[in-house]
Order: sequence, then structure tokens, then C-alpha cells
Amino acid sequence: MSPSLHPVLAQVTKGIRQRSSGLRSAYLARIEAMRVAGVQRARLSCSNQAHAYAGEGTQAKLWLAEERRPNIGIVTAYNDMLSAHKPYEDYPQRIRAAALRLGATAQVAGGVPAMCDGVTQGRAGMELSLFSRDVIAQSTAIALSHDVFDAALCLGICDKIVPGLLLGALAFGHLPVIFVPGGPMTTGLSNKDKAAVRERYAQGKATRGELLAAESAAYHGKGTCTFYGTANSNQMLLEAMGLHLPAAAFVTPGTELREALTEAAVARLLSLTQPGGNYTRDFSIGKIVDERTIVNAVVALLATGGSTNHTMHWIAVARAAGIVLTWEDFDDLSGVVPLLARVYPNGSADVNAFEDSGGPPFVLRELLRGGLLHGDVLTVMAAEQGLQAHTQRPVLNGTHLQWQPVRETSGDREVLRPITEPFAPTGGIRLLTGNLGRSIIKVSAVPKAAWSIRAPAVIFDDQEHVQAAFKSGQLNRDCVVVVRFQGPRANGMPELHKLTPALGSLMNAGHRVALITDGRMSGASGKVPAALHLTPEAIDQGPLAKLREGDPIELDAEAGRLNALVDAAAWAARPPATCTAAPAWTTGRGLFVNARAGVGPADKGACTLFSHNEEVL
Repeated sequence: MSPSLHPVLAQVTKGIRQRSSGLRSAYLARIEAMRVAGVQRARLSCSNQAHAYAGEGTQAKLWLAEERRPNIGIVTAYNDMLSAHKPYEDYPQRIRAAALRLGATAQVAGGVPAMCDGVTQGRAGMELSLFSRDVIAQSTAIALSHDVFDAALCLGICDKIVPGLLLGALAFGHLPVIFVPGGPMTTGLSNKDKAAVRERYAQGKATRGELLAAESAAYHGKGTCTFYGTANSNQMLLEAMGLHLPAAAFVTPGTELREALTEAAVARLLSLTQPGGNYTRDFSIGKIVDERTIVNAVVALLATGGSTNHTMHWIAVARAAGIVLTWEDFDDLSGVVPLLARVYPNGSADVNAFEDSGGPPFVLRELLRGGLLHGDVLTVMAAEQGLQAHTQRPVLNGTHLQWQPVRETSGDREVLRPITEPFAPTGGIRLLTGNLGRSIIKVSAVPKAAWSIRAPAVIFDDQEHVQAAFKSGQLNRDCVVVVRFQGPRANGMPELHKLTPALGSLMNAGHRVALITDGRMSGASGKVPAALHLTPEAIDQGPLAKLREGDPIELDAEAGRLNALVDAAAWAARPPATCTAAPAWTTGRGLFVNARAGVGPADKGACTLFSHNEEVL
């Protein structure tokens, strides 16, 4: 017998369903209008079809011209710059061959841009990072717009790439879609040792050569970075949404199991298509992703101490499916979802240790046992079993792929725990409100003693001046570092993760330190208490622009407060400061001026794709 649903989970889901009813109905009507009987390409003219098949081999041309067999569209984020996406180089060839063996066809529909935030951290290119998500969504739509595909495989893993692919795929919500991961790189230099070298370098105690050696030992091969940042949080959320084959996320590249999972994704996807022969129920992505699925994703994020970036990305993803998700929903769920995993930066382990301890299927099973997930959802794997089907792990029996129930006990209780004995009784993401606006803070990696702070503001308009102040010793005291004019409308909302080593070393020296910004930190934000995504942002004359050097600040994550302790009348009378930074035109930033002008606020997903009256375009 399944446990009853937790009342807060039920209440949050009901609230989402009620506020989304109009948008959701309109979305479902749109995707229903795109649905056809038989293969999609049958509607095309002969000239349309000839163009689509001209480059194919003889067998594929014959089958495509028959207008009976399903055709899979592959949307790939492959490039050589991302270690996580390097394994995708030969996936299209492997997928095409698997489809042909199964009596179907597959074509690369298109590629999407995929930038590496690890490369652009602290650089001008980081100002394009958030907007790349929406470009990826549009690129996905362009790829699938040829209307010759009966289903799609999305090849993407990292930060903005998975949300972007989801946004684009949901615009074609009448199609079945499966996401195909590539897996994490094998374990290298521990995250703890890497962070220690970074902090020593920030203090001038390590050379650039020592730092490069440490970074290269940590990031050393093909696969996703092994810390639990935005990329690996993406994979956990896709598992919770049932858009992967079960437990596909963290199988390392280049293994027989990884290859078997990729081919199994092809077979499973074909079975979900109308012309695939075994079609029994509508498994389209627009039907799979509903308000219950979105709630499941948020719960999985909270239970594993995942990335703060998803407080924006999944609001945008939900909106693309006609669902209105809010920061209050994150906060309400965080109050009842226990922390089950300790993976860096929330612990010392990496994702390989997380996987070995039980990984996503262990987390999902425990949350289901606690009534903290909607089990009765549709997934790419199952209808009747729902999310329970995703509490299994894949194994190879010879060359035959099978799924077995996940282990009953954690392989390492310092990494993963059952719901009856969590690391913490609540989730790691909180909503802060006060006279400075609304912001998000991640506390799962922050020592409890650092959850609250009262200290004077030290104000900067860019991260370079923070670094300079740190190096000159100006920050060697209790302080709240404020970095403003970093929101989506100001400069694209770059991650400020480059500040972590400096602020972390100040904490190590015994100073009470916090960060407040209308920018982002990253999925790797850790022990420094950081009020992020502050909205309204400073460029829009938000309260952050009223702060003055030395103003006393109160940040209290336990109580959910963020305030400037300034007389109310004096505060109301203050004029906001103006941004003195020059317009950003170099490194391609000039091409995104319209994105900066039209982007929505962080608490609405920081998205350029939605109109101001809340309708999905």
C-alpha cells in the first residue's frame, strides 16, 4: 500500500494546479492541435519530403518514403568544449544504427549551443550564459520545426542546456521525448582538496601552476564535472520527472552499460510513438510534464541539496508547460522535505560516490516512502508503475539490459541516508524577504552558525572590485559584501562563483561574512551564506540600489528575513544609485541587448520567451 501524500505536498500541488488552470488548458489545447494520426511527415508535400531525406542512405530513404515507420529527431548539444558533452560525439551514429536495427529511422534534427560556465566564470562570456538557455530553447524549436519527426531524443546535460532543451521540447509537447545523458567523468582530485588550493591561491599562498595542476586533476576527462552543481542537479531532476530511463544519469561514459542505456532509450522511445507498434497511451512530453511532475522535480532538488539556479530554470520550464511555479512553492516544500544526500558542495563526496551509495533511485524510493513524491505520474518508462519504475537500477546480464530494485540500505551513510534518518529535517533552499526585496538562499552547505548575520554593507558594482578589495585586505572584518547591477536586465545575470574562494577564506579566518547580489552564484555555491537572485534588481531601481556603504544588514535564513536596518522614513526618501558600468558590447554581448531589455525578473524565471501577461508564446 502506498503511503499517503504529505499534506504540504498536496497543498502546494493543489495551489499550482489552481493558479495554472487557464494557462495549462491553453497549452494542452495547443499541443493537441499539433497531433496527427500516423507519422508526422505524411502531411508534407513530396518536395518537402525529398529535401528531408536527400542525404540519407538507401534503406533509410525507402523507409522514410513509406510513411509508416517512426522517425526520431536527435537534438544534440555536442561540442568539444564541454567535457560532459564530448561523449555525445558518436551518439548520433549509434542512435541511427540502433533505430535501423529496430525497423525505424533517426536523423540529427539540429544542434544547440552549449557553453561551459567553467570556462567563462569571471569572464565577459559569462554574461551570455543565462540567455543561452533561451537560445537553446529556440534552437530546439528550429530543429524540430521541420515536422518530420515522431519523437525526439535530447542529448544534453549541463547548466542551461537541459532547461533549454526542455523549454524547446515542451513547445512540441505532442511528441514523446527522452533525454539521453552521457554520465560523469571518473573521480579525480577530491573537491575538498581542489577547494583548498583555490582558497590558498586567492590568499596568494599558491602559484598559478599549482592551481592549474589541481584544477586539471579535478577536471581530467570525458564526462560531467563530479561535484553536485547545476549540471548534475539537472540529471537528478530529470530522473524525478521520469524523462530518463531509470538511473541512467550517473553511469560513466565509455562503459558497456552506458552504451546499452543509450540504445535502450532508442527502443523505448520507438515504443512510445503512434506508428511504433506498441502505442497504448499518450506518452507525449506535454502530458508527462504536469504540475505533479514539476513538484517532484522541486522535491528532488531540495532532498539532494541541488543548485540554486533551478529556482529560475524550473520556473521557466514549468511556464513552458502552462504551469505557474513560484519561489513560495520552493520555500513551502523546503520546510518539509528532508536532506538525504551530502554531495559536494554540501559534503565531501562526489556524484560517483552518490551513485555508488544508491543514487537517484534510492532517493526517489525513500521520498516515495515518505509521501513526498507523486508516485501516480506518467513517465517515459511506465504508466501503471508510475515513478516507482524509477526506483530501479540498470544492470547488464551478458548483453541483456535489465532493471533491478535499488539496494535497501545506503552504501555510505555519510553520503546518502534513508528518509527516517536524514542529514537535516528540511531542504536546503529558503526564500528571504524584507525591505531589500526577495531572494533565494541555499543553506544545505552553510554551517548553522552562519545562517544569520548582522554586519555593515560593503558595496560593489562588479566582482572585479570585490577581488581587488579582498587582495588589499579591505574585507578582513565582519561584513556583508553586496554586488549589485548583476541581474538579468543589467548584464545577463552572470554567476559570481569566482568570489567563493575569497569569501570562503575570510570565513576560515574567523570573520562573519555574507554575500547579497541580484546576480547568481552557481550550482557550486557552498559554505558562504549568499542571498541570490535579489529582485527587483538594482538596474530597475530595486531596493538594492538604495543601499549605502556601511548600512547595517540583517540576513536571517532561519527566519527568512533580509533587511537593511535603516530608518523607514530615511529609507523611503533615498534615491536609488545608478549603474556606472559601461554598456556591454564586446565578446558578443551586443547581440543580446534585446534580451536584456525584454527579460523577466528572476522570480519569474529570468526568461525572454514569455509575454508580460503571463501567456506562453
